[in-house]
Amino acid sequence: MKRPRLIAYLAAIAAICLVAGGSRAQLEGSDRGVPPIDSASTFEVSGIEIDTTGPSAEKAREDGWKEAQRRGWKALWAKTNGRPAAEAPNLDDAALNAMVAGIVVEQEQIGPRRYIATLGVLFDRARTGELLGVGGVVRRSAPLLVVPVMLTGGTFTSFEYKNEWQKAWARFRTGNTPIDYVRPTGSGIDPLLLNQMQTRRPGRAWWRLILDQYGAADVVVPEVRLQRLAPGGPAIGTFTARFGPDNRVLGQFTLRAENSAGIARMLDEGVRRLDEVYAQALAGGALRPDPTLIVQRPPEVEAIEEQTPAAAATLPTAATGQAAGTSVTVSIQVATPDAAAVSRAELAVSKVPGVTSAITTSLALGGTSVMRVTYAGDAAALAGALQAQGWSVSGSGSSLRIARGGGD
Repeated sequence: MKRPRLIAYLAAIAAICLVAGGSRAQLEGSDRGVPPIDSASTFEVSGIEIDTTGPSAEKAREDGWKEAQRRGWKALWAKTNGRPAAEAPNLDDAALNAMVAGIVVEQEQIGPRRYIATLGVLFDRARTGELLGVGGVVRRSAPLLVVPVMLTGGTFTSFEYKNEWQKAWARFRTGNTPIDYVRPTGSGIDPLLLNQMQTRRPGRAWWRLILDQYGAADVVVPEVRLQRLAPGGPAIGTFTARFGPDNRVLGQFTLRAENSAGIARMLDEGVRRLDEVYAQALAGGALRPDPTLIVQRPPEVEAIEEQTPAAAATLPTAATGQAAGTSVTVSIQVATPDAAAVSRAELAVSKVPGVTSAITTSLALGGTSVMRVTYAGDAAALAGALQAQGWSVSGSGSSLRIARGGGD
């Protein structure tokens, strides 16, 4: 797998910084790294408010979760079809249990015979898509690198250490959004590369190298300025959606948490609303990647000079593998039960003829990870090349899913 020259630059820069002692704190310590939740295989409905009673606390909670499933299904059907929730097909609890992948407890209060909660419901995309009349692949934006920045206590923070804003973006489920977010974990060299100072640098040369390393086409900088009005008391968050190296502001709004316990929920709501801002910008054509960020690959002059015009004209399409100068970037989902499976998948895909880059952009150990693969040809040819190497391939277009031995 080809790696960009960024690694060599980073090695030299990191050595200089560590000698000077200025960046030692950014690379030392283990209190960083928040793996994002894998949500490519689910639909989510959140914010369902439940208030149920029963002969016991357990029964009240069980009835509350069933009610959340029923209301969540109707809300998802209405959102997908653009029609009133009352027209949604009535499904019994057994059918809903088979479709639901999990319940997300956003907030709950459990009494002896009463259950009050705000819940989210995760529906399995494969089992639910047919009833909704939609497929598993949706139109997505170009891959956008996410650098969440938080200002609190007079200090800007990004990936230097674990913080609530980074955790909120890691919790966000991206299955229902048209934005293709590339979410770093914050481990390794991420704190040195992706910090608040970098988001204020408009220079394209360094941004090109960073984006190429993370497999992204551009960058979004969701920012929150968190102001605590009193210790343990109310807090106000000012959220700003920024885009690109020039830090262009796409939208801004303010939310309020009544106490410290409500800050995490306020940040989750902030992420959801910022995602809506970015989605609206995509629909309006304001989220197109900056063409000045494209890494220009030098042409292979030697290979061209070795062929005479007559010989080149007689080469069949299969020999060249593509039309001159064309390539495609494809998101490939693959099951990764452990860290070794990630390395094996990257190595195997990178060895497929025509693949020039294969980088894991969304890591989900024990689940499904996503690789960003650049292929010298079209997506259909890539699928055929993967099948020729023994992979079982499903999906189409810019999103594929692969498995070994014909399994899912």
